[in-house]
Amino acid sequence: MTDGADDTDGASDNVTLERTDGVGRVTLDRPDVYNSLDAATARDLRTAVVELAEDDDVRCLVLGGNGPAFCSGADLGSFAGDETDRKRLDAVATPLHKAVETLATAKKPTVTAVSGVAAGGGLGLALAADVVLAHEDARFEFTYTRIGLSGDGGSTWFLPRLLGYRRAREFALLDEPISAADAAAEGLATEVVAADEFDDRVDEVAREFASGPTKAYASIKGLLARGEDRDLPAQLAAEKDTITRLSGTRDYATGYEAFFGDEEPEFEGE
Repeated sequence: MTDGADDTDGASDNVTLERTDGVGRVTLDRPDVYNSLDAATARDLRTAVVELAEDDDVRCLVLGGNGPAFCSGADLGSFAGDETDRKRLDAVATPLHKAVETLATAKKPTVTAVSGVAAGGGLGLALAADVVLAHEDARFEFTYTRIGLSGDGGSTWFLPRLLGYRRAREFALLDEPISAADAAAEGLATEVVAADEFDDRVDEVAREFASGPTKAYASIKGLLARGEDRDLPAQLAAEKDTITRLSGTRDYATGYEAFFGDEEPEFEGE
């Protein structure tokens, strides 16, 4: 895609995909069922997220939901409530997990725009992004214990890292919703945005990322993600290797020149 292009693809009846000026947007579009996930919707979500993550012309990926919810998790209306749901759960969780993993590890910034409830599998989706913008009416819920199940969608991986182990256990086991304000205060969300400013703020953050140094963003994400698994000498070596490699990019040359001038750098993501 070229800069300035606007391309809207009907990824499916339940998931829409749009590319505009380097920003790729995926929107869950089942407002009548709070953007819950049946197997087909989960597959379409995975396909759309992976497609944008692999598109070099997309420099920021945004995930949101249409209507009163971000995502309420699995569509329980499509389940039977007995042991036959093993296959139905697998059919939702497998593509959902690919979407979550892609959001978390994409080589470009990712943003979730959380309005209304993010619950069940939707909680993991919301937390997977680099930046989580929470509408003032957003709420974050675990919900699994209400139906006698454990977590999926990456929630049991993200929660202790974001909240701390003790608070994560409290949140998951007691299953008490967290408001937008508390989510931001506790580290689940990046910031809370007023209702009348929400769409504009999402656009602002997405455009900022889409005009930034994409390869540097990707490298920072990689270093942060792997830092917990390395000792300090190994992390320092990785930092040295990464920063010296980035010195060969066009964005570094652009940023270096702008640093000594009066103009803001115009990064190309290369």
